[in-house]
Amino acid sequence: MATIKITAAAVGEVMASSKPNRTTFYFDTDLAGFGFYRTTAGTGTFFVEVRPIAGGSKKRIKLGRVGALKANEAREAARRAIAHAGLGRDLANERSVERASITVYTLVNTYVAEFVSVNKKASSAAFYRTILTKHIEPHIGATKAVALTRVDVQRAHAAMSKTARISANRAMKLLAAAYGWGARNGYVPEGLNPASGVDLNKETGRERFLTADEMKRLGEAMIEAETVGLPVNAGESKHAPKGQRTVMHPSVTGAIRLIMLTGSRLREILHVRWSEVDLERGLLFLPDSKTGRKTVVLSAAALAVLREMPRVGVYVVAGESAGAPDEKPRADLKRPWTAITKRAKLDGLRIHDLRHSFASVGAWSGLGLPVIGKLLGHADVTTTQRYAHIADEAARRGADVIANQIADAIGGRNGAAPQIA
Repeated sequence: MATIKITAAAVGEVMASSKPNRTTFYFDTDLAGFGFYRTTAGTGTFFVEVRPIAGGSKKRIKLGRVGALKANEAREAARRAIAHAGLGRDLANERSVERASITVYTLVNTYVAEFVSVNKKASSAAFYRTILTKHIEPHIGATKAVALTRVDVQRAHAAMSKTARISANRAMKLLAAAYGWGARNGYVPEGLNPASGVDLNKETGRERFLTADEMKRLGEAMIEAETVGLPVNAGESKHAPKGQRTVMHPSVTGAIRLIMLTGSRLREILHVRWSEVDLERGLLFLPDSKTGRKTVVLSAAALAVLREMPRVGVYVVAGESAGAPDEKPRADLKRPWTAITKRAKLDGLRIHDLRHSFASVGAWSGLGLPVIGKLLGHADVTTTQRYAHIADEAARRGADVIANQIADAIGGRNGAAPQIA
């Protein structure tokens, strides 16, 4: 046991030192009963020891993990616990009762509201709320968080998987994260995480690359769509009269071409503003892509598309509210994309497959994976590895070119042995 003035600096110094051989306790010099301990694993936990007003032995109440809770926050929590004990309240028992009453839905919802919404993108928080509402709540949402077992979670995952195998996996990851956060913040006991170790569904990454012929058909369909128009029944509506045609706005076809020519994600193109386009230097400055701030290098072909795009609002891809004071970006390209791909006889092709195709062309052309990763804006180099097999084919063709030239020079090409004089 040691006595120190518990400050952020003092706690940081202790946590940065080598791991102790046994759990070590540190008590505060100013506030009696307040302290923290560090285990042999290196983790630290703030606590407070109080003696009930009715007498009896001291009770040690865990306040939170070092790191999840700051030293000054822990000190304030300790003061409240000591004050409550002086008033005859059993804070440890009250916390147990609170833990016993919280449901799985409340735990996950609180995690999304207090952590995800603060530390991650708004789109991530919205996605997690959808997973919570559609998958977690119907199966285990009303279950008490402390009563949930791994068997309950595995059964819920199996039920979710009947209709949404991938979303079922995402639900398990969200649940595990919520329990981990809940344990660090006192919502559930430490070490309780029934979603940990659940058997997940196997996920196979889908790779769909357009061939040169398919790209040509897609291009022809877009030209038809923006000039004479596509037949109304070509994906527009199941009940539309035949013989009529719909001409698509050049913003729609322009958006698709930009995705094809830059490898950008759909939302990145739909949300880009004209103020973020530098035509002179050939760059797009995206302030908030999936991986954070991102600069897209524009090819001559992409620049040509941008110069042809009509400027009717603040966004490059004009939406329904283009030019209005409260202009919003276009939400999606679902209907026009369905019509165009149907006309090009590419049913089932996703817009995201255009991004994969951009990368595959780069790999096939002999560009290295680091270059492809930079063009796509990958934050993790392992993400680009999915194109490694295509890059290997390009390397093999390069090796053939080099080796054939050397073989011509030294003789013996195509298996023919050189003549010995």
